[in-house]
Amino acid sequence: MDHSGHDHSAHMDHSGHGDMSAAGDMHSGHPGMGGGPPRCSMNMLFTWNTENLCIVFRQWRIDSTFTLVVSLLAIVALAAGYEALREGIRQYEAWTNKRVETAPHSRDQYRDDEDVEPQHEEEERLAETTTPWFLGQHAAEVTKRAHAIKSVLYGIQNFYAFMIMLIFMTYNGWVMLACSLGAALGYFIFGSRTTATKDTACH
Repeated sequence: MDHSGHDHSAHMDHSGHGDMSAAGDMHSGHPGMGGGPPRCSMNMLFTWNTENLCIVFRQWRIDSTFTLVVSLLAIVALAAGYEALREGIRQYEAWTNKRVETAPHSRDQYRDDEDVEPQHEEEERLAETTTPWFLGQHAAEVTKRAHAIKSVLYGIQNFYAFMIMLIFMTYNGWVMLACSLGAALGYFIFGSRTTATKDTACH
């Protein structure tokens, strides 16, 4: 009887150890329970919670009040910078349009028309006032080169806008307010000569 009792207790002890090891495996399988870095909090509904909030990138994590304040200020600056970029592109377009108007046309356009020769001479005189970057270029060449540059700027502007849209789509109230505040601040500083009506669907 004594031997059987010892056997049963030993068997029970082994089963207990097995349950503990299994429980340990379950805990180690849970994300964030095994000592690894905390996972980013992904929200698809509006929230004010900033715990483990990641903004666009995993490395941009909100883990303290200080990082929250710094991140919100950075978002305000980014949104305002977008308005500065838009204003810079508008000024470049106005500058290139003025240069196209003063650039001389090709002489091929005047080969069979003697009446417009004085106009061609006037355009050449006006072209002397252009910057060295445009000297020797006809209106068609200026337009083609300016359009290529504007195409690059257009791509940069759209990339910038989509990045701000992704920041806004964290669905966090503080981040949304920072985006809106930055846009308003940027328009106040850089948009004095433009309409307040948005002309694009994204940002």
